Amino acid sequence: MKLLILGATGPTGRHAVDLALRAGDSVTAFVRNPAALDDLADQVSLATGDATSHRDVSAAMAGQDAVVAALGRGRSVVADDFDESIRSSGLDWTLVYPTRLTHGPAKGTYRAGDRLPMKGNPTISRTDVAAFMHQAAHGREWIHRTAVISD
Repeated sequence: MKLLILGATGPTGRHAVDLALRAGDSVTAFVRNPAALDDLADQVSLATGDATSHRDVSAAMAGQDAVVAALGRGRSVVADDFDESIRSSGLDWTLVYPTRLTHGPAKGTYRAGDRLPMKGNPTISRTDVAAFMHQAAHGREWIHRTAVISD
């Protein structure tokens, strides 16, 4: 599968890149700074640009089968505009909204749903989020859907 991974150098995105490469996917990493992936230069294609630019992201989407977006919401990405550009891309997509992200190890078990009942301050590891995004890109269950994911 040809996967475009947005936010590939971030903590969740890097997990997504590693999973995709291990699975044998053809990975295009969308990055601001290509030097941040020098260690993978011979394993991934690089697309350089600004994730807030529809033009940059649309150009990177050309020829891809699916997009995995591991962009932090704390950045200047305007969520509604970004989500709409993914939804209208013509590609398979799944929008994933994790609860509070941790740097802990993968548990391999988590809850995912269109909506989840939550109490307290739910968390999920970045590794589990990356695994869910990769699984969603390869399966049919979550295509053209929005998922909330939590431990």
